[in-house]
Amino acid sequence: MTELFYLTAVEQLALLRSRDISAVELLEAHLDRIDRVNPSVNAIVTLVQERALAQARRLDDDAVRGRWHGPLHGLPVAHKDLVDTAGIRTTYGSRLFADHVPVTDALLVRRMREAGAITIGKTNTPEFGTGSHTVNEVFGATRNPYDLTRSAGGSSGGAAAALASGMISLADGSDMGGSLRNPASFCNITGLRPTPGRVPAPSDTAAWFTLPVSGPMARTVGDLALLMSVIAGYDAAVPMGPLDDGSEFAAPLDADLTGLRVAWSPDLGGLPVDPATAEATATAPEVLEKLGARVERVDLDLSDADEAFRTYRAWWYVLSFGELPEEQLTDNVRWNLARGREVTAADLARAERLRSGLFARMAEFFRNHDMLIAPVSQVPPFPVDKPYVDEINGVALPDYLAWMRSAYWISVLHSPAASVPCGFTPGGLPVGVQIVGRPYADLDVLRVAHAYEHATGFGTRRPALPGA
Repeated sequence: MTELFYLTAVEQLALLRSRDISAVELLEAHLDRIDRVNPSVNAIVTLVQERALAQARRLDDDAVRGRWHGPLHGLPVAHKDLVDTAGIRTTYGSRLFADHVPVTDALLVRRMREAGAITIGKTNTPEFGTGSHTVNEVFGATRNPYDLTRSAGGSSGGAAAALASGMISLADGSDMGGSLRNPASFCNITGLRPTPGRVPAPSDTAAWFTLPVSGPMARTVGDLALLMSVIAGYDAAVPMGPLDDGSEFAAPLDADLTGLRVAWSPDLGGLPVDPATAEATATAPEVLEKLGARVERVDLDLSDADEAFRTYRAWWYVLSFGELPEEQLTDNVRWNLARGREVTAADLARAERLRSGLFARMAEFFRNHDMLIAPVSQVPPFPVDKPYVDEINGVALPDYLAWMRSAYWISVLHSPAASVPCGFTPGGLPVGVQIVGRPYADLDVLRVAHAYEHATGFGTRRPALPGA
């Protein structure tokens, strides 16, 4: 039988609803799992065990009285250490905030709590989410559950590793340049970068900035949709996004893909891709064709996304962190701040023109195609003690951002994009495929991802961990 902590969130909820298990029993199974495997993985960095147990007992008492708190009632979750959690240490991965304890919950945290989720703690992230490798000076590195010598990706690497290891039922993450998708690919789980605004994330400094988004991570696409049904939906503090309440994500995901028009791009227009990653992702078109889709290989030119992303990202870093003492920041953050201080009005104007032109071209593209599929990451998980990938297939990369282009080019498109397991390298490292839809077609992306997941079964393979 599948261990309780590795059941899907949907299956765990069914057991809670039928009273076959209690919230305390489910939580204790996860706490035991954390005790056994987290020391080697380092995914959960702040644990609030007694607080979580007290909440589980309250939920069980209410369940006896017939009161259910919502669609996540009794599920153990952890929040990325970038989002504020009232009364729980939130460091943002920075030694400047090593002892910081917020007094209020972020909107996403509040929505999950009000839906009955039990917060057990925080998941690791690089400083301020900077980069797709989860390591910081407060907690150290998160390791890949499938190979502890490898990176779990980032910046939601702690969330991905915790899910892959069976430490939590669901997790939230965030994504500017791939931080929901890259760690999902590296850890053989699923992640969704929603259309900007679908999951509101209020900001009093960059409310109109659309590159960073919050979103769900889970072991299955069905669990992604479950969490989206809670965290998506309009909030008056966010100036963009649909006026719906997110309930559409509670609908069944089963769909007939017959006639679906899928564009397949193995390298997004000439990006270098590691041979093992290329081999694994190349199997995706055939899977979708067997499901009834019409798949066409395309040669996309998304290169304008590179300058647009880098310009906006650099500007945002100065906006967000420019007043912090730089001597106490890590190299990656200082590098981004230096690039941001070089940005001129002319640079921003050019970035806006490039992105607007690309958006118009992709609108035309999506008139002829329903979905785009491509590699999530250009490489499989790399050594955990390596700061970043500096070369792919003999192609030297100019900086720590360049290896993430297959993810951050998609961020510029304003499109929803899911990462779904699509295979393993010969050495047993996970590889994910990216399913990208037109803006606001988040549910359609999840339906295609759900069909692909069930056709392949790659996501059911679990890591062998010491102490497990």
